[in-house]
Amino acid sequence: MSTISSFAVEKPRNGLAGLKHWRSDLVAGLVVSLVSLPFSLGIAVASGAPPVCGLISAIIAGLVLPFLGGSYVTVSGPAAGLAPALFAGMLLLGHGDLSIGYPLLLVAISLTGAVQIVLARLQLARFSAIFPASVVEGMLASIGLLIIAKQLPLILGVKYQAHEFWGILAETPKRFIEMDTKVFFTGIFCLALIFMLSSIKSKWVKIVPPQVIAAVVGLIIGRYLGLGGDRLILIPDHPFRNGFQLPNFAGVIADRSIWKGLATTVLTLTLIDGVESLATIAAIDKIDPFRRKSDPNRTLQAMGVSNLCSSLAGGLTIIPGGVKSTTCILSGGRTQWANFYNALFLTIYLLLGRNVINMMPYAALGSIVLYTGYKLCSPKVWRHVARIGGEQLSVFAITILVTVSTDLLWGIAAGMLAKMILELAIVSNVERRGEHGSEPVLKRAIRRFKQTSELFRDPVVKGLTVGDHHYIFFGRPLVCFNSLLIDSNLKRIPSGVSKVFLHVTDLVTIVDHTTATALLEFVEHFAESGRGVATIIGMDRLKSKSGYHASMRIGRPLDSARRNEAIVEIARSNHPDGAEFDPRAFLESIAKARLEVIPRRRRHPMSKSFIILRRYMKSKRKARSGVVRRRSRHAGEARLEAEAGVREGIDLAAAGLVTDDAKAEDHRDADALSLSKHDQAPAEGVHGHEDENNIM
Repeated sequence: MSTISSFAVEKPRNGLAGLKHWRSDLVAGLVVSLVSLPFSLGIAVASGAPPVCGLISAIIAGLVLPFLGGSYVTVSGPAAGLAPALFAGMLLLGHGDLSIGYPLLLVAISLTGAVQIVLARLQLARFSAIFPASVVEGMLASIGLLIIAKQLPLILGVKYQAHEFWGILAETPKRFIEMDTKVFFTGIFCLALIFMLSSIKSKWVKIVPPQVIAAVVGLIIGRYLGLGGDRLILIPDHPFRNGFQLPNFAGVIADRSIWKGLATTVLTLTLIDGVESLATIAAIDKIDPFRRKSDPNRTLQAMGVSNLCSSLAGGLTIIPGGVKSTTCILSGGRTQWANFYNALFLTIYLLLGRNVINMMPYAALGSIVLYTGYKLCSPKVWRHVARIGGEQLSVFAITILVTVSTDLLWGIAAGMLAKMILELAIVSNVERRGEHGSEPVLKRAIRRFKQTSELFRDPVVKGLTVGDHHYIFFGRPLVCFNSLLIDSNLKRIPSGVSKVFLHVTDLVTIVDHTTATALLEFVEHFAESGRGVATIIGMDRLKSKSGYHASMRIGRPLDSARRNEAIVEIARSNHPDGAEFDPRAFLESIAKARLEVIPRRRRHPMSKSFIILRRYMKSKRKARSGVVRRRSRHAGEARLEAEAGVREGIDLAAAGLVTDDAKAEDHRDADALSLSKHDQAPAEGVHGHEDENNIM
């Protein structure tokens, strides 16, 4: 703690100013390179590309990013999150032939980089905020499942015919019988070692991740078991001369049949690369000891330039890596120059350690990538989403199911559509008609359309500044679909303001999890920036869907017409100049005049009849269960009494009350026969028989 606080005054910067931290960044770069080496090789193999292409991507990222900035301690390179999309794009463009599809895929990566540069110049990185958190989590979890499925051939040592998720699962039992036992032992041992080391809470395990240890152990096991040939990595001689593969632009121009597939691949890569890159830098910023905040647009531009350069050299797409970035922080890295030193060490490994790299089994790399996929879709992720709320789990599951059944674009679209339908249903239930009776179809359709449009409108109905206090009044749904408008209002807060009040009025029908998280993060960042204090008022009055602090919140039912009148009145009202302004009183005065909580809807007569019938059937079931319990209780009491009589007879015989051994033997046989015929005889009969024995 003291080490971090001592440097907190002067925050390290990128560029030439960051070179003065070269010692810390050099050590971090060395440690990160040990992690990056097996990761880059494994991700290239999982993507269907030559292994050397993964190292080329990581080297280019390290050489380019320090000069472009954007983030501070993120280490970029090929990422597992894009491996399924790259593999699918290669098959699509090459019509099932990976060797033909890879040069065409490099064209798609080049176009992806160009699109990212344009988006960054247009300051459009903020559009990633419209994706709901549950959809992003579902996208990553489905990628994890796809990664696990694609690593099964490497772990089993056999080739699969299927390339789709469900086809691979269906084919696995057959391939399991045909597996190579040596390859399987190597992969499973490395995988078990990673899980075991990951469960150890030790600092050295965090600095040197288990994946690095598993790669070394896998290499040793492979040598001991005599694995060779196509079971081992192959880096060509003179990799910087023979390993480069140029994009096939001529092939794309000549074959118009692949243009649609090319456009789909570019769109998929742009979407996943952008969303995952911005999500990663946001997560790394939270653990940065210097609390620096990355620039999303500069980061997107840096990723675009890196992807463009990587594709021209035959490399894969580039994304900031969470594991490598965390390792960089724990190793003492302070600037993007750690990325540069990582690239230098990888270059040395590739030039001088090629023979050692070629001894690494594919099964060991498969276990490393498989573990990465597991972390994306582990039960912990499912429990976390379920803890936020059941509606989040539903959207999360729909995104996963559609993604693994079709592709990532359809999965994201299905998740977004499910989210919108869910929120529209909630808004329709909260914002109701005040009058009873049937509603014309056209009028109902217009009201539903207005409710849908409110999900995309600016939720801020009024914003004003009084002295050094700034007030923002929210009056419409606070959801991910209008989060860009919320962000714009928050950025327009005057610089001289020291206190910000975010009022979630009674007009708000819903606050979803994504927006609740964004508002809470704004409050935290506003305080950390030293500008002042931000406070959220009124969100606690809404009904929470779970105990999670940023769960979805739903307002109470309101009359639609009165609510619209209240919104207009708040927007037009002004407080007297020079007067003391009380925002709570301001809102309450409008609420009393306009807002009215409508009672619960009257139940339909058929609904009432159904409820009465259901209660009657429930009471009948209770009555029948009570009779059964009473009968079983009486039978049990009779059985216990009979058993007590038998025990009493045995005790009397043991006490010597029956002296004639022969007679006792005859009567015991008779007793046994009687009990076998009359198992449910009353206790009195047993006692009477014992009395006869005593008389005799």
